[in-house]
Amino acid sequence: MIANIDITGVGKYIPDDSTKKYIRKKIGALDRMVTRHARKTISATVRIDEVNGDHGNKYEVEVVLAVPDQTIKAKESTVNVLAATDIVERKLAGQLRKYKQNHLAHLGRRGLLARFKRSFDRER
Repeated sequence: MIANIDITGVGKYIPDDSTKKYIRKKIGALDRMVTRHARKTISATVRIDEVNGDHGNKYEVEVVLAVPDQTIKAKESTVNVLAATDIVERKLAGQLRKYKQNHLAHLGRRGLLARFKRSFDRER
């Protein structure tokens, strides 16, 4: 779980405890998508804004994840706060997948076997 999650309401909107709990559950589970060393320093900022539109109220959820060497953002607005949180969580999952792929050292099968062969040849 992401330990440092800051949830704030913008303007007149104040998130209740059940909404905060749901957001912590959804956004907190995203730490599985990053590398192990990044899990220690990852932090999230969640802003919830109530937007009065022409056709009714909408809620805008914006999440900013601070990971090492990068900041990842996602924003969505829907009629329901929880639905917007779900959509933002999926967007962040895709971006974190790309982040992890770019920051991991990719060792192919040949590279791994070559290391064993070299170490075996040294022992002879």
